[in-house]
Amino acid sequence: MKQSLFTLEHARQLTADTYELVLSGDVSAITAPGQFVNVELPGRFLRRPISIANWTEDALLLIVRVVGEGTRELVRSVPGTELDTLSGLGNGFDLTDCPENPILIGGGVGAAPLFGLAGRMREVGVTPTVALGFRTAADAFYLEEFARLGCHLFIATEDGSLGTKGFVTDLVKASPACTAAFVCGPTPMLKAVHALPQLKSGQYSFEARMACGFGACVGCTIQTTGGPRRVCKDGPVFRKEEIVW
Repeated sequence: MKQSLFTLEHARQLTADTYELVLSGDVSAITAPGQFVNVELPGRFLRRPISIANWTEDALLLIVRVVGEGTRELVRSVPGTELDTLSGLGNGFDLTDCPENPILIGGGVGAAPLFGLAGRMREVGVTPTVALGFRTAADAFYLEEFARLGCHLFIATEDGSLGTKGFVTDLVKASPACTAAFVCGPTPMLKAVHALPQLKSGQYSFEARMACGFGACVGCTIQTTGGPRRVCKDGPVFRKEEIVW
C-alpha cells in the first residue's frame, strides 16, 4: 500500500451513472489487475474504494459508478484536482498459471477490472472470452474497448435491449469450452456463477462496503474454507474453492 497524491487528468461520462476517470501519479504499488485504490474526498470521513480498470507507467484508469454524494463529487471533480489516494490495495487476479481458454465474467461496473485483466492476458498471448451482463443497453460501457483488445465478447441485458436477453450466466452456459472463470460483480451474480457446474476453477472478485480499505476495521469480512477473511486485505479476489456461501 502506498499513499500519494494523484492528479485528475480526464473525466468522461460513459452512461447515466458511470464515468471514466484518468489520474496521473505514482503507480509503483500496483502489481496486478483487480487491485483497487482508496480515494479521499475533501470533507468526507471515509475514503471511497474504486477498482482499477487499467494502469500505465504513470497513470490510472478508473471506472466509477455514482452510488452516493461522495462518488458524485468525485466524478464532478475538475481536471487538475489532486486526490489523496491509497494505491496497490488488495491482491488482484493471479495470472501465474493462466488457462488457455478463460472466460471473464462481469456484472455492471464489475466489468471495470476485467478490462485491465483482459489486456494483460492478451499481452501473454491468451485471448479470453468476455461475458458482460447489464440491466439495459443504456447501462453498457466499454464494449468497443474490449473488442479492440481482440476478446471474444458477448453481452446479456435483462430486458433484451442489447445482446442476449437474460443474465450473464446464460452467456456462460453458451460457452461450454470455457471451464476457468475470472469473475467480478455483485454478490448474487458471483453466487450464481459459482454454482455453474461447467466452471471447474476460477477467481472471484468480491464487492464489499469498506471503511479502511486495508484490513484494520474487519468490516468487510466474508466466510471462506479458511475461516473469516477480509475482502479488502485478503481479497478482493478469492479462488473458487475457498468460497463459502
